[in-house]
Amino acid sequence: MTKKSSDPDPDQNEQPFLSHLVELRDRLLRAVVAVLILFVGLFYFANDIYTFLAGPLLAHLPETSSMIAVDVASPLLTPLKLTLVLSIFLAMPYLLYQMWAFVAPGLYRHERRLAAPLLVSSTLLFYLGAAFAYFVVFPLVFAFLTGTAPEGVAVMTDIARYLDFVLTLFFAFGLSFEVPVATVLLVAIGATTPDSLRSKRPYVIVGAFVVGMLLTPPDVISQTLLAVPVWLLYEVGVVASAIMVRNRTRNKAKEVMQGETPFSPMSDAEMDAELDRIEAEEQEVKGKS
Repeated sequence: MTKKSSDPDPDQNEQPFLSHLVELRDRLLRAVVAVLILFVGLFYFANDIYTFLAGPLLAHLPETSSMIAVDVASPLLTPLKLTLVLSIFLAMPYLLYQMWAFVAPGLYRHERRLAAPLLVSSTLLFYLGAAFAYFVVFPLVFAFLTGTAPEGVAVMTDIARYLDFVLTLFFAFGLSFEVPVATVLLVAIGATTPDSLRSKRPYVIVGAFVVGMLLTPPDVISQTLLAVPVWLLYEVGVVASAIMVRNRTRNKAKEVMQGETPFSPMSDAEMDAELDRIEAEEQEVKGKS
């Protein structure tokens, strides 16, 4: 008995899944190769990179003090660890591009328009947060910490512990600088409104200091230097989301005035759902043809 032509072919169902796996493997390999190329290029300068990173602490150490290596392998492994982290840090735009190139074909049109600017802005803000930590926070924190040492105590910091300390601060400040992106995204998906964000300002200020307490070392300076930018960036996100909502409303009003689209009381979420439905129907028609 012959198989009917209308029966589904398992091979055809497995084909898209396998092609996605192959594409995912290729993009992961490209990301790994990019990091390795940067690592190899920076390997020769590993010690110089660590010296640059330790500059804010070395500038405030007493003349009789210096950094030390407690573990036997620290003089070799610590600069290499820093070089690897720096390679990933520098390759972040390319890594995000590979992630975007893999995910973008499965997104709807309005989702792609929203995701691309958010990826770019989030990367730039993370870099800005790391730069703020190095050039502003580190000098103040290390001047305070080294100046509070009791008399007769020699400040001699282990190079591995110092690296872990500053990487934690880099991550904390880079992550906290993503607040504007988070607020704009919440408003864009309809989870909240600019007015609601403004009404929660007192809670955000308290939460910023709590986050500063949790993510930074136990000193007032680093906590304050994290909490204040988080609050200010929250205000930037509120303003940006308000501008986005105003522009969206203005564009809809223009379309109604020009007669391009009839007036509809649907919310933004309903509009997005309707666009998704239409695009899904178009894809089904193309698949059948």
